[in-house]
Amino acid sequence: MMQLDLTNDEISVLRKMIEIYLSDLRMEVADTEDQKFREGLKQEEITLKKILQMLT
Repeated sequence: MMQLDLTNDEISVLRKMIEIYLSDLRMEVADTEDQKFREGLKQEEITLKKILQMLT
């Protein structure tokens, strides 16, 4: 396991970046027809949501 020491400003920027990426990712999932690729994107979304929870 890795630990990062971030300032409040760094956490804020990281959260915003992840939230923006998640929004784009949701659109990509909706537009993807390849089931295997879609599942990979959904797993990425789950992982990013977990990271967001840890940043709270």
